[in-house]
Amino acid sequence: MSLLDQLAEARIQKAQQEGAFDNLPDHGKPIELDDDSMIPEALRAGYRLLKNSGYLPPELQLQREIREVEDLLAQTQEAAERSACEKRLRLLRARLGESGRGASRLLELGRYHDRLLEKWEGD
Repeated sequence: MSLLDQLAEARIQKAQQEGAFDNLPDHGKPIELDDDSMIPEALRAGYRLLKNSGYLPPELQLQREIREVEDLLAQTQEAAERSACEKRLRLLRARLGESGRGASRLLELGRYHDRLLEKWEGD
């Protein structure tokens, strides 16, 4: 262990003994870390920054909009509204197709897609 590591460890131990960490939020609860093992190490900090700032990749944003319009279409009874929803849905699906970065097959599966969007929205 380097001298710097030893100094840092000594300060942490001292702060712990003085109770500096006792009033932290979620004290005593396990920390939930994101699984970023599939992201190259050099890109992890950038991805985390984008995620924490609420950025959603364009293809996921389009998928979210498609799901919202599908839900609206399922609830709509009026013919004019249904027609408008169907047009919007075709437009969004075309944009997703044109992007060349259509969502992966996993994203098209409703449950996985919903959980992924909940995770993005919740952070």
